Amino acid sequence: MALQNRVDPFGELIATPARGTLFGNRGGRFHRDDRTLGRRRWASRQWICCVLQFKGRQRAVWGPGYTELFFLDEVTAFAAGHRPCFECRRADAKEFAETWARANGGKIPHAPEMDAVLQRERLDGRGKRMHEMRVEDLPDGVMLALDGEAASAFAVRGSHLLRWSVRGYVEKTARLRGTAKVLTPASIVAVLAAGYRPRWHPSAQLLPLVPAKAGTQDREKKELDSRLRGNERNR
Repeated sequence: MALQNRVDPFGELIATPARGTLFGNRGGRFHRDDRTLGRRRWASRQWICCVLQFKGRQRAVWGPGYTELFFLDEVTAFAAGHRPCFECRRADAKEFAETWARANGGKIPHAPEMDAVLQRERLDGRGKRMHEMRVEDLPDGVMLALDGEAASAFAVRGSHLLRWSVRGYVEKTARLRGTAKVLTPASIVAVLAAGYRPRWHPSAQLLPLVPAKAGTQDREKKELDSRLRGNERNR
């Protein structure tokens, strides 16, 4: 039976046999001895995303050590509020911190300083904190939610929005104008806008824009536009 160790863009932990491309943790152990979860969803503010293989290390998943988590890709990890690990992804982590400094001002931050900011930006109590932003201003790699599709997440990539699933991106639609609820913490949005390039799941590049039947594309654009306008009215 699959463990409840896959992280979705909302930061929720779900059970699925689908495989991820990145690994990580939330600062320690919070699973129980029977390899299930209680109410806790993190051990500390140190939420990181790592590579799947590092120096030949082998781990018993959800054994006596920390609670291992898995992500579809780095875009998903960022949406959930994780940052690159300074041990197994040192080059990426250094680039992330340097870009953070350029984007947010000030000196290059240490990991605990970024963790403190991200903890405030990713959580609203025990739930997910979302940020209202204009879709046309968002950089590639940001994830958002739309009115009418509360359980769905969409990643911004070029002129399109890609629908997320546990196995990869499954649908591509045109990016429209308006305000949406952004899942990615604001500081990470700024890092992406300043030039950091996240790791994408291969499906993001391979996903074709499926031609719509006559009239269907216009109708879908109007529906998406309506959801975005609904977000603006509800601000």
